[in-house]
Amino acid sequence: MDAFSYRGGCLNCDDLPAAELASQVGTPCYVYSRAAIEQQYRTLTDAFAEADPLICYSVKANGNLAVLELLRGLGSGFDIVSGGELFRVRHIGADPSTVVFAGVGKTDREIREALDAGILMFNAESSSELAAINRVAADLGTTARVALRLNPDVDPQTHHYITTGKKENKFGIDFETAAGIVARITDYPHVRLVGYHGHIGSQVTDPKPHAESLGKLIEFANQCAPANSEIEYINIGGGFGIDYQPGQAVPPSAFAKLLVPVIREAGKKLILEPGRYIAGNSGILLTRVVHVKRSGGRRFIVCDAAMTDLIRPSLYDAYHAVWPVLSDAPFEENGCGPADVVGPVCESGDFLAKGRHLPDVQQGDLLAVFSAGAYGFAMSSNYNARTRAAEVLVDGDTYRVVRRRESYEDLIQQELP
Repeated sequence: MDAFSYRGGCLNCDDLPAAELASQVGTPCYVYSRAAIEQQYRTLTDAFAEADPLICYSVKANGNLAVLELLRGLGSGFDIVSGGELFRVRHIGADPSTVVFAGVGKTDREIREALDAGILMFNAESSSELAAINRVAADLGTTARVALRLNPDVDPQTHHYITTGKKENKFGIDFETAAGIVARITDYPHVRLVGYHGHIGSQVTDPKPHAESLGKLIEFANQCAPANSEIEYINIGGGFGIDYQPGQAVPPSAFAKLLVPVIREAGKKLILEPGRYIAGNSGILLTRVVHVKRSGGRRFIVCDAAMTDLIRPSLYDAYHAVWPVLSDAPFEENGCGPADVVGPVCESGDFLAKGRHLPDVQQGDLLAVFSAGAYGFAMSSNYNARTRAAEVLVDGDTYRVVRRRESYEDLIQQELP
């Protein structure tokens, strides 16, 4: 995480001390680096430059309007999975012709909104969904551009909750069923089949499953050409992994080395849908120690951030590095004792880290939870009537609050007469 470094015993985000941010904005607080977001996006575009892909940032990873606006300015399109995400990208002025709508349960309302907006295409997950898209498009007197999401039955060797391309997953259509749909595509006169899609999962750290999936998609495209249109796009989704711990992931160039020659030979337009890769290591979560307690031979560092702010450790048993913001020996575990970093929520599953070797900390000390820019705030909740954290975007030595901290009044606003 180049944007986050210790200088003179204090963690900095770009050129701004994290302790200064926390004192001015409060905690818990998500902090994003503009420079890091830009760097990650450009590293990806440079790696795949030969294929000239359409990059559609996955809004579900981090949908803050300032982040979306920044990426739009860099030339990114958007991968959305709901009408709410469509509303967000339209609000920041995204070009609808660069928006792809994925997800297994699109409602008629969402389909209509997307068609009215003029999005590039839907990723259709079933024959039932294809029929719904055709029906709504007929009502509107238009034709919908669609890619079939195929299930390539490829194991990406990631956590089973974020695996999406195996035959037992709810996503996509098996090849035999998909071939039957393509053969009957004229039954859907208001649908134009323009691509095949095959996202296999998230936090994928080995390029070979992606290459296997791409090979299957292209083979299917060569064997199953629709009667009334041409397959223009192959969409391999996203899922490029990041380093939650040093050395976990390979760079995008390792994926591009295997994928670009194949897609160029196929003569199709490549679509990528990265989310975590761009946002994950571009953000941290700052939290303040509320209490330190010992019980049952364990040390518990109780913080003001909780599973309501960052649910990944509780949901996936995900690893996030945690370390004091003020430290003369960052990440040096020698002499440190084990501790569980927990929140105040009334659940035993409320933790940010377990059994970590951490230095002694006191009430009021600041901790940083690293690699929290993706699926952090986006998955937060108001459980226990907790207000959601502020979000801050840092640019060099300046910052702006891009989402204010919720108030108690915000919690009940939708319930008032």
